[in-house]
Amino acid sequence: MIYRKYITGGFSLPFSAENSGSASAKAYRVLERMIVTLELAPGSVATEGSMIERLGLGRTPVREAIQRLAWEGLVEVRPRAGLAIAPLHAADWMRVLDARRGIEIVLARSAARHVTRDAADRFHAAALAMRKAVIAGDVPAFLEADKALDEAMAIAADNPFAARVAAPLQTHSRRFWFRYQADTGLGLAAEHHVRLISAILEKDEQAAAAEAQRLMSLLREHAEQAASR
Repeated sequence: MIYRKYITGGFSLPFSAENSGSASAKAYRVLERMIVTLELAPGSVATEGSMIERLGLGRTPVREAIQRLAWEGLVEVRPRAGLAIAPLHAADWMRVLDARRGIEIVLARSAARHVTRDAADRFHAAALAMRKAVIAGDVPAFLEADKALDEAMAIAADNPFAARVAAPLQTHSRRFWFRYQADTGLGLAAEHHVRLISAILEKDEQAAAAEAQRLMSLLREHAEQAASR
């Protein structure tokens, strides 16, 4: 059975297509993208009202999105003082990846074991989107494809506990990658992701785990370089 969603902190974290069109999901996706791509600058302060005006959505969906982002550590809600966007410190990237490594291996192995036709279609779409993004040199499009891959993995792995832990770490990792590596690492990152997808679609658990390990090692090399600058 594929877990469609789980509840944490008083709100839903959707993984299914039927939930992806909700107003709160749309608000979350837009705000998450703005934070990851630094459109909302690290350490800056915004207000709930400015977010509502910027997104053109109602107070309730924006507030639910902010709650989720706060749970993920991407914003800090300061009563009567606004919303503080999480700062970026290069050394924290390594901490994120150290926490993420083992979970990604678990998810990759489980996805290879349980992958369904629906999940396979999602993986194929993510791989194609990544290739197109590399050809176009479109970093935001690559990040969207990477998120689609993470969501496909969460569905295929059939392990909502691991997926719940992985999701915020994946988002933080994308943000660090955009800040410190996006200008040089697009093609190599895509190559490693596509290898991981291929192993999962071949239902090779050992190869999928190995590719996840390689991807995390590559990202940690980037993180170490960023921290030493």
